[in-house]
Amino acid sequence: MSLYENLCQLPLSSELFCQAIHPSEPIVAVGLSSGHVQAFRLPAEEEEDNAGSDDDDDDEEDTTTLSALSNGKSHIETQWRTRRHKGSCRCLGFSPDGEVLYSAGTDTLLKAFSPLTGIVTSKLLIPAHNDLPDHPTLLHALSPQTLLLATDSSALHLFDLRSSSSFGAPKPAATHRPHDDYISSLTPLKPSDASTSGFAKQWVTTGGGTLAVTDLRRGVLVKSEEQQEELLSSLSVDGFSTRAGGSGEKVVVGGGNGVITLWERGVWDDQGERVVVVPGGKAEGESLDALARVPGGREVVVGCGDGKVRIVDLTGRGVRHVLRHDEVESVIGVGYDCYGRLISGGGNVVKVWAEKDGGRGGSSESESDSEEDSEKDSSDSEGEKPQKRRKGRGG
Repeated sequence: MSLYENLCQLPLSSELFCQAIHPSEPIVAVGLSSGHVQAFRLPAEEEEDNAGSDDDDDDEEDTTTLSALSNGKSHIETQWRTRRHKGSCRCLGFSPDGEVLYSAGTDTLLKAFSPLTGIVTSKLLIPAHNDLPDHPTLLHALSPQTLLLATDSSALHLFDLRSSSSFGAPKPAATHRPHDDYISSLTPLKPSDASTSGFAKQWVTTGGGTLAVTDLRRGVLVKSEEQQEELLSSLSVDGFSTRAGGSGEKVVVGGGNGVITLWERGVWDDQGERVVVVPGGKAEGESLDALARVPGGREVVVGCGDGKVRIVDLTGRGVRHVLRHDEVESVIGVGYDCYGRLISGGGNVVKVWAEKDGGRGGSSESESDSEEDSEKDSSDSEGEKPQKRRKGRGG
């Protein structure tokens, strides 16, 4: 029995470059190669529970939509859709309270707007590097006042939004350069018990074949040895057993060769354990492009370059379940919404999965991905490819 069933899929007009999931509402936002940003509202959990009911319902349209959720063929209505950037939309992120959605694109603009209406409230110009445009790779809103932005030139900018004008080119409050290559992942470390703000001050980044830890106030603290493999994604997971004085926190890193590496907090010079997710080694192993923690455990969801989503047990060191997202395109985004539904994104589609009751059995693979109404708008298409091929992309 498969752990997850496909509830619905959201066909996109052009290739997905990034996705963001609202922290407290069932809203998913996507950024596309065409520069469009689109927001979807998923049905509430209660609505799904009633989807198969035989009770009469006067609202025929709603009944049809919700009933279709269970067979993986439904389309969710778009809240809004707009051409947000010239070129591609590289990255998206919600503020911690979900009141603001941020996007950044190859037009080197960072924009803030309402996730409910899409109306822009402010925008700023990303600083150039050596007088050339420096395209964004990742962003993360630390608080309503501060935002982190990573770029192709390996810059990690900290913006104080309180000191920024609504529309302008403000100087970052701080800029660090933890790598020689573009920043491919950005992960906060758990604040210490002595922290008064509750916000992460130290961040793990990956770039090329290295991992680094940067303190937003003090700069780059440590950088690992060259790992001789591309590091693409990262995630912090706590709750591991540890020696006296240890934190029990490990950083999980997805590589370009199908292997997850585990790094114990405080031991940053080299990786510790390795978990093979997709066999094949450097020559044939698939890229591990996206990571998310399964709620309430030490399992992680991995978006892979072969179009599959794999659920990996970090304790048992093995793949527990495999879901088919796409036949060809890489899965570049995974995460959970406020109802615990798994969201996977890649290619021209976003899919929504729900855990089956009693579905935590043995390893299984789900291939039941019904027809995709992935209408492609040729005028929106771009030559750029997402995630692992960010550096040097055009448009």
